[in-house]
Amino acid sequence: MIRDWPLPHSCYRPVDLFQQLSTPQVSTETIAPGALVLRRFALADAPALLDAVEHIAAIASWRLMITPGGLRMSVAMTNCGALGWVSDRRGYRYVAQDPASGRAWPPMPPCFLDVARHAAAQAGFDDFNPDACLINRYEPGTRLSLHQDRDERDYTQPIVSVSLGLPATFLFGGLRRADRAQRIPLEHGDVVVWGGPARLRYHGVLPLGPGWHDGLGTHRMNLTFRKAA
Repeated sequence: MIRDWPLPHSCYRPVDLFQQLSTPQVSTETIAPGALVLRRFALADAPALLDAVEHIAAIASWRLMITPGGLRMSVAMTNCGALGWVSDRRGYRYVAQDPASGRAWPPMPPCFLDVARHAAAQAGFDDFNPDACLINRYEPGTRLSLHQDRDERDYTQPIVSVSLGLPATFLFGGLRRADRAQRIPLEHGDVVVWGGPARLRYHGVLPLGPGWHDGLGTHRMNLTFRKAA
């Protein structure tokens, strides 16, 4: 069964959190009250994360979802966890089954949960237990327009976003769409966490520039962890 799929040994975090944070490799930047960028936080875990993404996508294939207005999104997506985020003409929502296959989404790998929980704790959000991970795959020229994450039931839980592959510019705005957004460069292994007073801030990604990454080629991958139910 799917829940028994094997994971590489590296999927289990090999070092203690405090040991990792004591190295010069990891740095923390506050971008707003309740919002942090953890530079290179997931760098050591990246190979295991990418291996897990490959397995997830083999079960729940990449797809370009449709907005409620009928437009096709440019960023390919898939999900893992108890719930998956979907969009179609019926609206934005979380569902327990992949609409494309009728099966449950692949379970969230231990390495995903480990990175998400440790990053949330480092940002001051203890006991984060995500039940959904939306995986976005960007190609050069694709973007994510400013939006709020409002489809979750509990806004006291943070959002944890892991960047892998090509660098990108993350837009982090205010509580209104018209508020000016910060432009935050993100590199492979960077993690952004926002919650508390920042939980409903608008955010997005500028069009991805061309480039090459040894692990992902011409792509950028983003793992977004949420507590949906």
